[in-house]
Amino acid sequence: MLLHEFQAKKLLKGFGITCPMGQVAASPTEAQEVAERFGCRRYVVKGQLLISDRMQHDAIRYASSPVEVAEHARKLIGKSFKVANGQLPDQVIHQVLVEEFVEGNRELYASVALDRASGRIILLASGQGGSGIERRASDDPDLIHRSELRLDGNRATGAFSEVAAAVSPDPELNMALAEVYRNLAAAFVANDATLVDVNPLVYTADRQLVAVDAKVTIDDNSLFRRPELAALRLENERVERHRNELEAQRFQINFLNLDGDIGVAVNGAGLALATHDLLVDCGGQPSNFMDIRTTATSLDIAHGFEMLLKNPQTKAILVNVHGGGMQRCDTIAEGLGIALRRRPRRLPIVIRMAGNNAAFARTVLTNNGVKFSETATMLQAAQKVVELSRKEAA
Repeated sequence: MLLHEFQAKKLLKGFGITCPMGQVAASPTEAQEVAERFGCRRYVVKGQLLISDRMQHDAIRYASSPVEVAEHARKLIGKSFKVANGQLPDQVIHQVLVEEFVEGNRELYASVALDRASGRIILLASGQGGSGIERRASDDPDLIHRSELRLDGNRATGAFSEVAAAVSPDPELNMALAEVYRNLAAAFVANDATLVDVNPLVYTADRQLVAVDAKVTIDDNSLFRRPELAALRLENERVERHRNELEAQRFQINFLNLDGDIGVAVNGAGLALATHDLLVDCGGQPSNFMDIRTTATSLDIAHGFEMLLKNPQTKAILVNVHGGGMQRCDTIAEGLGIALRRRPRRLPIVIRMAGNNAAFARTVLTNNGVKFSETATMLQAAQKVVELSRKEAA
């Protein structure tokens, strides 16, 4: 289990590692309030993502005022990032960490990691930390000092002072570095970690070592005996569950995940609530609330339908729309056709359309090769989709 930066720093503070003053925020307003309370000269706004180089992804921003902090938070929260060349799922920023900017005279690197090949615990340290440490280390094998640690009961021991001396000739810095190494090793062992990594470890003008960034990975197999860490996983899963809700805002859609198995697409919040009531009365359960705004384009609507299609809970889809002056039925039909071409998962689809361009919408669906069942009334639509969802689930 990889922790978010703010979670990793909270854990490391408990082991004597100094971190910048900071607090996580889930909205631009909250981020501004945090900055105002801190009253710093400069701030860092960090999108909380489980990727290695957030700076490269433009997920770390600098600000000189609380208003600027809020503006960066507004641009980051809800933003989607593609990682690992599409081999892993996209990540979305749900929260930002607002921190005091720490000015440093020097950037170092410190890490305690499990060497999976040997099964040994290794201390890794360098006097040249910062971005791209892995790439630089591959070009210069002597950049990072490696030292094997030993377990003495529940305590990790090793050549902490010797490694510190190899990293820096400054005796005062050596003592502080050795203490940081010991504390990182203690955190590693106490939390059944496979990685405890600080990069950069900044040496400030007042001769303090500050963990500006931190990564902690916990062995999943140990969570059964560490309920406090298991709770962090549950919290991260809860936040991830709301990923679609944040993402949908960018596509002119109001969205909420629910626990049922019938995907619902409606234009209008009142119509959506009435549709949900009908589904429940007919013995079904919606898997989502989805209100297509009048400002949504066919591409926005396609994104909304893709969210329904990629939800493994969804067994059937109900489209219940009434075309108005700004949102026509054919625009919604076109969005559905685009979504099915992008994500070729075939589910039973029941459609009830009325109002502006409803007849033309049927032609659009046919031209897009969309197979669907059409009903004249909302009640018939609800009854039909419940019937089809049960067959799909059987």
